[in-house]
Amino acid sequence: MSAYHIGEDVEPTARRQNIIALVIVGLALASPFMPTARQQQLAFLLRNSLLRPFVMIQEGMAAASLHAVSTEEFQARLDSAVSALTNQSTLAEENRRLRNLLDLSRRLGTAYLPASVLRAGTAGSESMFQLDVGSDHGIHVNAPVIASGGLIGVVREVRAGMSIGMDWTHPEFWASAMTMDGEIYGHVRVERGSFREGYRLLLDGIPFHDQLEPGMAIVTSGLGGVFPRGITVGTVDQLAAETAGWRRSYWLRPAVFPGSATHVLVAVGTMSERPADLTEVIQDSTSEGAGPIAGPGDRSEGPGS
Repeated sequence: MSAYHIGEDVEPTARRQNIIALVIVGLALASPFMPTARQQQLAFLLRNSLLRPFVMIQEGMAAASLHAVSTEEFQARLDSAVSALTNQSTLAEENRRLRNLLDLSRRLGTAYLPASVLRAGTAGSESMFQLDVGSDHGIHVNAPVIASGGLIGVVREVRAGMSIGMDWTHPEFWASAMTMDGEIYGHVRVERGSFREGYRLLLDGIPFHDQLEPGMAIVTSGLGGVFPRGITVGTVDQLAAETAGWRRSYWLRPAVFPGSATHVLVAVGTMSERPADLTEVIQDSTSEGAGPIAGPGDRSEGPGS
């Protein structure tokens, strides 16, 4: 009984579909021979009756496609605007650094030569850099390398047209240092972390009875025969450790993160030919706006990559 009723329901439906199909085919064959006005009326009738669902689907797909294109275009414009703002900010910062470096170079005169910094970017050479000046330009081993913000490192190897230096993140870096007033002395070295971003400057050897306050400037003392007196190394951040009755050590916020420096000044001539005290030059330059060069963010971002 159920099969009989199903058959009765299917047969009229199939018959109606065949009739509709024959009507559409007949209209399609006859339409070329109809007047233009009649063709337009027929097309309008079909679009608003039999073809209405298909027209609505097509309109929806077209709207979705247009929305997708508009969204992609808007995103592209937004990305372009963000990129332009970022580049403008970076360029302004680079211009500021170059102006400060030119001012410091003018104050130092011929004792220091401008140079560009190149980094190999290979594993094991993160703390080393290459300079585009060498023995042909009067550069010698142990020549200090500074930026407008302060100390970066020292030259280790010298060749005819280039030289190799190490920055303060190198495990062999060491510099005698003091407070700006010359009352308290110690030495600066790097405390290396698991990653380069974790490297920190440590001021060690401070007598236990002397206390340093956060923000105090630390400069090279001129002792040791490598770095002249008065180059900014960093500022006191916080107490690192203390040995009762003996000494204290402090973490420093570096004056210059090596990875941020692309142009520097390198000392020319031998140690006996270089100025032994740069205190007045550095202080005058800093007071006119050539402050420390910070990294791309807080100390947690480290000395650069």
